[in-house]
Amino acid sequence: MQVIHPKGWLMFLSIYWFKNEFSKTVLLLIVPQQSNNPTIQQSNNPTIQQSNNPTIQQSETHIVPNHISPQRLQEYGVGIFETITSKSALKKALKKNYITVNGSLSTTATIITGGEHIVLSIPEESKPKKQLIFPLKVLFEDEYLAAIHKPAGIEVSGNKFKTIVNALSQNLRPSSLKDATTPQPVHRLDYATTGIILVGKTKNSIRLLNQMFEEKVIAKTYYAVTIGNMEASGAITSEIDGKPSQSYFKVVQSVTSDRFGQLNLVKLTPKTGRRHQLRKHLFALGNPILGDRDYFLEGLLLKGKGLYLHAYALEFVHPLNKEKICIVDELPKKFGKIFT
Repeated sequence: MQVIHPKGWLMFLSIYWFKNEFSKTVLLLIVPQQSNNPTIQQSNNPTIQQSNNPTIQQSETHIVPNHISPQRLQEYGVGIFETITSKSALKKALKKNYITVNGSLSTTATIITGGEHIVLSIPEESKPKKQLIFPLKVLFEDEYLAAIHKPAGIEVSGNKFKTIVNALSQNLRPSSLKDATTPQPVHRLDYATTGIILVGKTKNSIRLLNQMFEEKVIAKTYYAVTIGNMEASGAITSEIDGKPSQSYFKVVQSVTSDRFGQLNLVKLTPKTGRRHQLRKHLFALGNPILGDRDYFLEGLLLKGKGLYLHAYALEFVHPLNKEKICIVDELPKKFGKIFT
């Protein structure tokens, strides 16, 4: 006798009835029925298990053109894959053994000479599953690159969900070029800093813009509000984390302040790109930036108004069409409230 059990379990039930040395045995065979419970299905169906297995990977392949100048994969690999969003993300992928070259695991020191097959295999579940809704002001955009205004209070990239990286696709037009990729920032600003972020929209432009920043051919101009009496202009060359660094400053305007003594609107031109360079340089000079919660003088921390540091302008030659580009992001209103 066959019985379909609603829960679908396989059971054997033997009932023995003993009477006057005679026995009857009844076998009930309860066979499985397809269940609507996804948990039960997943645990017994190897195909469904595989689709949710974090080891399942999505791959991208890149073939290196022949006759390129030898360079480290750490430099060459930025922008060649859609799922790699920055140079730091590339380093993480290499560290996690997600990238192979000609079938062998690669590192940041792997040298690319031409003709290699580079494969990125990244777990599907590590990709973002939802989209950040965060409007951005677009300052410049073409098929190759874009520039956006970064507000204070948001990271450019990183492990957080709320980042500039995760907001770019909804704010920029997709490139129609063959090597179009997910828009990627090619440099960073601190969490509290406002101003221009340059973004690549194609694999080639991302690679070229990264190279331009490394070669220091992109001119950057910042403005800051500093505390205390300052020289009219000068250079700051104090080392940062044991590395040489260089910044130039010029005081544009100064006003007296009951609390801070003097506040200055300062034009800044960094020649190197160390972490927190301008903030550390001005603090070392004895003129910290107003609102800086990390580098400040005792009793002179302004709370609740944010950091008065703004990435004002970028000047460079367009890496593809060779036109001279100058992008300006006007000063925040809070600067004008001090210097009127």
